Amino acid sequence: MKQKLSLLVIISIIMVFTAACGSQEKTSGSGKGKDSEEIVVNHQLGETKVMKNPKKVVTMDLGMLDTLDKLGMEDSIAGVPQQNLPDYLEKYKGEKYKNIGSLKEPDFEAINEIKPDLIIISGRQQDLYDKFEEIAPTIFMGIDNKKFMESFEGNVNTLAKIFGKEEQAEKELADIESSIDDIKKKAEGNNAKALITLTAGGKVTAFGPNSRFGLIHDVLGIQSAADKIDADPTHGQNISMEFIAETNPDILYVIDRDAAVGEGNNAKKVIENQLVKKTKAYTNDKIVYLDPGYWYLSGGGLVSVAEMVEEAQKGIE
Repeated sequence: MKQKLSLLVIISIIMVFTAACGSQEKTSGSGKGKDSEEIVVNHQLGETKVMKNPKKVVTMDLGMLDTLDKLGMEDSIAGVPQQNLPDYLEKYKGEKYKNIGSLKEPDFEAINEIKPDLIIISGRQQDLYDKFEEIAPTIFMGIDNKKFMESFEGNVNTLAKIFGKEEQAEKELADIESSIDDIKKKAEGNNAKALITLTAGGKVTAFGPNSRFGLIHDVLGIQSAADKIDADPTHGQNISMEFIAETNPDILYVIDRDAAVGEGNNAKKVIENQLVKKTKAYTNDKIVYLDPGYWYLSGGGLVSVAEMVEEAQKGIE
């Protein structure tokens, strides 16, 4: 009798231990250890469960490609839109990485072939979110123009959490914040006013605060030369050369969209005409041509934001 009782006790202990182990495995994702742990990412388009340390990542956003590269995660990147990659991300045109279309026209067949663990999209692809979700867990990581730093830092911290790179991300963000603080101090003691422009196909658009390039005003504190720009935050306000002359900015920032999309370097020919040459910006050598790779293609990444901050500083030096 005592032997049967002892045997029952031992069996009961084994069953409890086994059940406990099974429960522990479930909390760590698919039960395959630490690499299978899941986290929940809340984003603008929904709530997505993402496996930690995904092995195959597809990113449609070049700012997030920039950040992943800076965090040392290039081996986890499986597919990128290879058309019009900025020079500093040219290595992702190599055969190691699958071409998944363009920023506005994803190649869903190519993405399906990858069988990714994670897909990252942003504003240019948000209308196609449901199609991406059918393939793999998809997170939206766009930039909120009205909350540039908050959304930028949130995106970086989310990627850092997914890949266990929190310490490195914290240091990178601290360095950027330090640069911003330095420029803000210079801007406070400088009354210069700036106009931000984009040239494309011979036409010019202007951007003000709370726009896609508004960090110059909103984050760095450089004053706007135009009292009011009735601009679409993404596409800007169409302006004439007379508008630039009448605004007469101390600093004229120029982004060349043609150069960004491989249609030539045309900004200088468009901007430096007889009317603009009468402005304070031209007279004082304060027309600042910004790198379109950073500003138009990959803005919102750890590298691009750091470079954008440094480039904007040229206007108040």
